[in-house]
Amino acid sequence: MANSLVHILNNECPQCHGGKVFNEKNIFFNIGFPKMNKSCSHCQYKFEKEPGYFFGAMYVNYGLTVAQSIATYVVAQFFFTETFDLRIIAIIAFVIIVMAPFNIRFSRLLWIYMFKNYSI
Repeated sequence: MANSLVHILNNECPQCHGGKVFNEKNIFFNIGFPKMNKSCSHCQYKFEKEPGYFFGAMYVNYGLTVAQSIATYVVAQFFFTETFDLRIIAIIAFVIIVMAPFNIRFSRLLWIYMFKNYSI
């Protein structure tokens, strides 16, 4: 499991760990929609198995966003006197917007790794 997480964070192919899933070298700090390779440059593993394959990754992205929002609220509430200050909403929105490019890439990589043994 820990090995898979390292490969996911390094943007590596789930089959051979030699090629890259995304064209970007760093999946953490990129702006814009991700540009994926169609297949691995080393083993020709096809990343998108079928049309609509990454619709499920949207649910993973949603889960990541909710978890980050809850974590942001828990941390931010210590800096305000009231239990729920409206300024916390702006902080949560900022975190969601800043983390969105990473969440898209990370959720797709998680989705690919969850179904790497899936065959049509």
